[in-house]
Amino acid sequence: RARDFLSAQQQRLKMSGMMPPKKAAGEYDAGATFHRIRITLTTSKSVTNLEKVCADLIKGAKEKNLKVKGPVRMPTKVLRLTVRKSPCGEGTNTWDRFEMRVYKRVIDLHSPPETVKQITSIAIEPDVDVEVIIATPDAK
Repeated sequence: RARDFLSAQQQRLKMSGMMPPKKAAGEYDAGATFHRIRITLTTSKSVTNLEKVCADLIKGAKEKNLKVKGPVRMPTKVLRLTVRKSPCGEGTNTWDRFEMRVYKRVIDLHSPPETVKQITSIAIEPDVDVEVIIATPDAK
């Protein structure tokens, strides 16, 4: 019901020529609701690709005049696996040591809902995983 009233009021404003002008890109109302967005980037292959994606995200957000915090470099997780070389267990005790390093970056943005999709629609390297968490303004 409130939505019907609002749309009727907007129609009357349009007809009278009193509708406020639309904002240009990068300009927002003082009362606009901003979402807190946390973008988590992880990879286990190439740190340079990870840093490139981080730089692209931050560059795009700064072009739209958004508050950006990051990239915060989280500690590298080193997953180690030590196994015997011999399949049967006989012979000399020789071991193989395998390890995988997981690199992680966190970027925090404050953005209105319209620009969320624009920010995250950049070209992302194939070995970089992206997780986007959007917190609504109500949740504290």
